[in-house]
Amino acid sequence: MELAVARVSLDDVSIAYRDSGATGGHLHSDTPVVLVHGMGGDGHTWDRFAAQLVRRGRRVIIPDLRGHGRSAHTDSYRFPEFGADILALCERLGLASVDLVGHSLGGYAISWVAMERPELVRRLVIEEQPLPLRSGDEQMKFTRRLPSVPELWHATTSLIRHPRAVLAFDRSMTGTALEQFRKPYPEWWEGLADITAPTLFLRGGPGGMVDPAKLEQMRASLADCTVRTFRSGHSIHRDRYREFETEVLPFLGH
Repeated sequence: MELAVARVSLDDVSIAYRDSGATGGHLHSDTPVVLVHGMGGDGHTWDRFAAQLVRRGRRVIIPDLRGHGRSAHTDSYRFPEFGADILALCERLGLASVDLVGHSLGGYAISWVAMERPELVRRLVIEEQPLPLRSGDEQMKFTRRLPSVPELWHATTSLIRHPRAVLAFDRSMTGTALEQFRKPYPEWWEGLADITAPTLFLRGGPGGMVDPAKLEQMRASLADCTVRTFRSGHSIHRDRYREFETEVLPFLGH
């Protein structure tokens, strides 16, 4: 979907995004859908789904995360910072209510927004977010099950479909991301209780990166969480698009 790229300076980083603008004709026309990509990709991974939403009368906003696409590279790539950028963008655009859809790293970003500003988020869709560790003991138990660098790279990037995403990606964040995956993140688990938006969690099959035991713990921690499992790998919206659309569109009210 061809949309003009805009840029906004948010504290110490320039974030690029595309905005379809107001469309109308739907019950939730005043609630934009913000689509957030995974690590190694950019906002164009959402073009097909974004076009479908626009045809249904929804405003769609598609940012490139820091270090990705047309957004600036930075010296810091902590998980909460990705979320803070998305929240700051929503605030800069004056959005009173949003639906958030995030894949993998984008799942961390949008879940952080839903924790920090629960009143802002109407619906939350998290696709294949690798769930963080909860404690040091768990770290010892699950370290070998965490995604490797090739797995993270392959799962979130389509070399053939989006070569520009690979060229733009700041590879220096890979080490930082892996370090965060390997360390407990109890603050994230504690923050789940603050999420009030109905949540749809999409999990891939054997090729995915979601630990089923931790997923059950997440579901139990949320007030309203539905889990759907697909016969795919890490990128459901790319590899099982029709099934993805069938689940997500009704959840967003279509």
